[in-house]
Amino acid sequence: MTTQETTLTAGDAEVTVAPGNGCRVSSLKIAGTELLRQGDRYGCFPMVPWCGRIRDGRFRDGGRTYQMPLNSPPHAIHGFGRDAEWTTARVTDTEAVFTYDLTEPWPWPGRVTQIVALTEDALTLSIGIETYGDSFPAQIGWHPWFNRTLRDGGSPVRIAFDAAWQEERGDDHLPTGNRIDVRPQPWDDCFGMPDGVDVTLTWPGELAVNVTSREPWAVVYDEQEAAVCVEPQTGPPNGLNTAPRLVTPVEPLEASTTWTWRRP
Repeated sequence: MTTQETTLTAGDAEVTVAPGNGCRVSSLKIAGTELLRQGDRYGCFPMVPWCGRIRDGRFRDGGRTYQMPLNSPPHAIHGFGRDAEWTTARVTDTEAVFTYDLTEPWPWPGRVTQIVALTEDALTLSIGIETYGDSFPAQIGWHPWFNRTLRDGGSPVRIAFDAAWQEERGDDHLPTGNRIDVRPQPWDDCFGMPDGVDVTLTWPGELAVNVTSREPWAVVYDEQEAAVCVEPQTGPPNGLNTAPRLVTPVEPLEASTTWTWRRP
């Protein structure tokens, strides 16, 4: 078992995973071109056991209210997985498996497993959450930071998708509960895609990446100059309160996302 960085290769695609830094994908290169913003906070990190913000860090399960640390005051954000040290369980040339055990301050014991699988034209990230005891609410998501441009002087990325609705965002950056028509950019917003997440990022004349998932939610963020984010999720921000998914002893919570790329 090790927390050393793991690099997978398939054709001219290369992905590096840093289990010691939240099991984030720290690099994805296609023919030597880096797609992800570099830095310890960036790349693509898993959001577990919740996604985005929890209002005031509090959520209810049954008759009890649980308080999470306010790591983005006044809210708790993005779960604990991105700050944890994961363990490398298995590695081949094109696939790696990593695990992380949920511990305090999360109220329930459990295990999170992430599988990273690479082909010549696609990267698939899969996460499962299992319980060691009682059932509990949870969410799964990914937070990639895609470079806005792929080279100096290159054209900025274009983001294209069809969403059934946009979650109205309040002043506290959390959904109000109202569903509205999709508004123009810039976005730091959650979108409903009941047929599954399907977002295309195009760097004109260079590369296109299609981000897909069977999950019906995606947060799209493009307010930063250096990078844009397309985040498939099992529920919306504050979803532990508004749209919880359960991890049970007989049914883990599982989700996956696939990024497929093509050249012009």
